[in-house]
Amino acid sequence: MQQNPLSRDLDHILSLSEDIWSKLKDKRLFITGGTGFFGCWLLESLIWANERFNLNAFVMVLTRNAESFKVKAPHLAGHPSVQLYSGDIRDFTFPAGRFSHIIHAAATSAVATFRNEDPLVKFDTVVQGTRHVLDFAIQCGAEKFLYTSSGAVYGRQPADLTHISEDFRGAPDPVDPISVWGESKRAAELLCTLYHARFGLETKIARCFSFVGPYLQLNIHYAAGNFIRDGLAGVPLKINGDGTPRRSFLYAADLAVWLWTIFLEGEPGCVYNVGSEEEYSISELAHTVARCFSPQPEVLTARQPGPENNIEHYVPATGKAEQHLGLRQTVALPEALAETIKYYRQATPATKRDL
Repeated sequence: MQQNPLSRDLDHILSLSEDIWSKLKDKRLFITGGTGFFGCWLLESLIWANERFNLNAFVMVLTRNAESFKVKAPHLAGHPSVQLYSGDIRDFTFPAGRFSHIIHAAATSAVATFRNEDPLVKFDTVVQGTRHVLDFAIQCGAEKFLYTSSGAVYGRQPADLTHISEDFRGAPDPVDPISVWGESKRAAELLCTLYHARFGLETKIARCFSFVGPYLQLNIHYAAGNFIRDGLAGVPLKINGDGTPRRSFLYAADLAVWLWTIFLEGEPGCVYNVGSEEEYSISELAHTVARCFSPQPEVLTARQPGPENNIEHYVPATGKAEQHLGLRQTVALPEALAETIKYYRQATPATKRDL
């Protein structure tokens, strides 16, 4: 059998989360969004733990295109503990049987967002889809429910606030169409809260920021992915703006540890930021990616920086996750980028095409 190229990362995940996996012994899970970036890492780590700890866990994965996923990740799609289930999160037919654990990680696809998807479709998919999955959770007797939300719920981060925490009470501008993602995620979070209050469903919310790692799509609107793509192609790395916006990037292996820990150990009804506190400007990110290659590619910036007081931040404060659950970043960005690049250099043509 061919060795999993992520085996080192998966061993790292289990070394940081070994104590929690027994909670999934003989459990049946249902995952939406299981074929995307988050979902692939959830499946990789679940299967790895399933085999290492003899969990006998089963997972059903809702997908809109089972055949595409079989090409993208045949080792996941064809694993005996995984069953693909076709449907749309807004109206899928509820599968029979009881599912004890549900992870709702689906929304509109990143590719659809990149292609300027109709904002009304995006809103309905997030909000209507979340309510449909919550209704399924009640119908199938689920015990635990994880919702992967977004840091976009906070709206524009104030210029004088470098790291944003869960108790920040700002919000997206409701009269700006670009706010559809953040506003729909806010509404979905409220639905999770209402179902927790009314039905006692043990909901947890993970507000996710920016990430890097294998399975990251390289050809859409992710700056880190674009820089890696250009570096692999041997062309200059292009910064489309002035390079000043500040972001942070958590490696996918850490992301998996955080999501599973929040899901299985987090306080019911609670919200946790998920991400790194180590901030980089987009320009610093590009140069960090460039240093991963030899020869080192040139970095081109589209325009000169504007006034410093206009610098945009999108960086979480993660003290709550650390204090409540012991979660921390274990892979620094330079290593995370190097591991991502290594993965794509070894990826099959089918994987590269689908990602």
